[in-house]
Amino acid sequence: MTEKKNRQEARRRQQEIVSRVVREREEKQEQEKLERDAYYAGQEGDSGGGTPEEPEKKGFWPKKGTLLYEIFDYARMVVILVAVILLLQTFIVVNARIPSASMEPTILVGEQLFGNRLTYRFFRDPERYDIVIFRDPDNDKRLLIKRIIGLPGDTIDIHDGDVFVNGSEVPLTDSFCMTPDSTTTGNLTFPITVPEDSYFMLGDNRVYSKDARYWENTFVKREKILGNAMFRYWPVWKIGPIGGADETWYQPPAAEE
Repeated sequence: MTEKKNRQEARRRQQEIVSRVVREREEKQEQEKLERDAYYAGQEGDSGGGTPEEPEKKGFWPKKGTLLYEIFDYARMVVILVAVILLLQTFIVVNARIPSASMEPTILVGEQLFGNRLTYRFFRDPERYDIVIFRDPDNDKRLLIKRIIGLPGDTIDIHDGDVFVNGSEVPLTDSFCMTPDSTTTGNLTFPITVPEDSYFMLGDNRVYSKDARYWENTFVKREKILGNAMFRYWPVWKIGPIGGADETWYQPPAAEE
């Protein structure tokens, strides 16, 4: 009987020891968790955040998810878009809307197109028959679009409705004009010579166009040419490139130096 009682007492003490060890281990783990949480809380306080979520923006930027935040974010995108457009128009393209019929039938009233500012800056000189966008020689604030007819040093003559260059008996091609063989002398007396670094411009609608034949400053200086007409983007059913000279168009002899 006594031996049985001793075994029960030993088992009870063993259970108490095991319970105490388990309890101490749990208390230690809880203490370590509290210390760890306190440490990370302190780190977050020092760094102003540190959570995986996007750090809260300071200053005047509104809190994410609010209506004001959405407005600010939309405004930021608009500002970036405007900056990109300004950059493109200043250094790469020139945007033009055609206000008159002077370039018909090639380009019609109301059509819109882009000119390439880089062509004449880096790749080549302006060429005969190129359609170019340039500053009005009589009004620097206004842009015009015409076709290059005379190059620097060329001698231009107009008679019998045609344009002749450098004494050639063969007239320049005018198949692209609204009415072929319809070029008049305007206010000029021909022949005339194009100065160096300048160009002689005419519209394709020769009867209607107010061009070099009527300007006070007859010739367009190279520095006034902004770019060559490159791409028509309006109307949508006419989207596409705008070409220059066709290989079959007549090229007169070069001017004598």
